[in-house]
Amino acid sequence: MFRKLTIKLLALAVGCSLVFGLAVQASAAEYIWRCALEEIDGSMQDHYAEKFVELLEKKSDGKIHVDLYYYGQLGTSEQITELLQDGSVQFAFQSPGHLGSYIPEVQVFSIHYLFPPDKDLLKKVLTQGKHTYNTLQKYYNKNELELLSVIEEGWQIWTANKPLRKPSDFEGIKFRVMASPMLIEAYRAYGANVSTLPYSEIYSALQLGMIDAQTQPFFAIEEMKFYEQQKYMIKAYQLPFIATFAANHEFYQGLPDDIKKIVQEAIKGANEYIFDFEDSLNQKRKKKIMKKKPDIEYIKLTEEEIAAFKEKAKAVQEKYLEIGGKGAQEVLDAVKKDVEAVSN
Repeated sequence: MFRKLTIKLLALAVGCSLVFGLAVQASAAEYIWRCALEEIDGSMQDHYAEKFVELLEKKSDGKIHVDLYYYGQLGTSEQITELLQDGSVQFAFQSPGHLGSYIPEVQVFSIHYLFPPDKDLLKKVLTQGKHTYNTLQKYYNKNELELLSVIEEGWQIWTANKPLRKPSDFEGIKFRVMASPMLIEAYRAYGANVSTLPYSEIYSALQLGMIDAQTQPFFAIEEMKFYEQQKYMIKAYQLPFIATFAANHEFYQGLPDDIKKIVQEAIKGANEYIFDFEDSLNQKRKKKIMKKKPDIEYIKLTEEEIAAFKEKAKAVQEKYLEIGGKGAQEVLDAVKKDVEAVSN
């Protein structure tokens, strides 16, 4: 009861912001839409959303206006999902880490060593993987969502106060991950003591010694200043940070064909933009970290070292088939087909 009331109050707040803060824009546009982000202003999702909005407004000659809501403005990721499901927001980023509690099958994006490390191949899988999209779409639709895009925000980098070169190095480490069953299983397989505290509490938890290590792309490590409390950054190519971009299903299906086409063209344009921008942003943020903290050590694991983690990850893939919902095998097979198609 309390949860539903909270969502209704959030929805009311969203509506009020349009009435009192956006009257000028509303009077000039035929379509007033809302888009929620799971990250802060200036983040990877922000850059994607800004390009999406820019293209929508340009291609529609100003008929479409979209308001962006950043991390924390509309509550937690779970609350954003519910706002999207009931149509209070029309678009939102939905990371597999939390969306797995609604759509277990989407946890396929949290399986370690499933995706190719090559940037161009990964882009093809995520933007052109017809098997992946067609299979996942029906599970999104069952939850009142429309899958529009799957984007990559950079490879997940481990930060810690000791080198993490082999699975045994994780033993006894208090390691923070998102509250995803697959991520929890992955790091338990390496031997870590897993913590799932909120993103906003990571810095203070590192500072107080409540956790010893965590994982994020370079851009997040820099903008959230996690590097200040860590001595090492380790790249193991275990998992790209993946986010899905979705719409409310009923809203999207009800759009006129010409407007739907504009949305699809804006999605395509934003995809092209972000995959080129991602590598540049993460490399710039890495350089910033190294400049701000010259004594932090960056480690890139060798193929031999990675092989030991891949072996541990095999059992976790089997775990996905147990906890990934009724469509787990179907979705996993679809992703593997797309990975194989781009790799040959």
